[in-house]
Amino acid sequence: MSQIALVTLVVRDYDKAVAFYRDALGFTVAEDTDRGDGSRWVVVRPRGAAPGTGLLLARAKDEAQGAAVGAQTGGRVGFFLHTEDFAADHARMRAAGVRFLEEPRHEAYGSVAVFEDLYGNRWDLLQPRTA
Repeated sequence: MSQIALVTLVVRDYDKAVAFYRDALGFTVAEDTDRGDGSRWVVVRPRGAAPGTGLLLARAKDEAQGAAVGAQTGGRVGFFLHTEDFAADHARMRAAGVRFLEEPRHEAYGSVAVFEDLYGNRWDLLQPRTA
């Protein structure tokens, strides 16, 4: 085994989720295929990410899945988005309406700020410190 290819993120609405990840976070849509049963296979990934890696956006199919939307990691930061230009990406994301839960911090491991996606899942925007 050489990599984790996809991580599923349960969402309420495909189009709203795609718009958030594409427009607010700057991700690309790697695939958006109608499966013929009302569901879609939607994969998004950060620009420059290796092919085959990304988020599978899966619309909740029932009440139990719907209850997990936005709380898939129990309120903890569950996703880590690395950047090579923290200040520029932070400013761009704020201008796009991304909700940051804190001001940027500069830690021993790098620059970081926690933000929420459109459903409340917590992410770190992180520029790791170089050696």
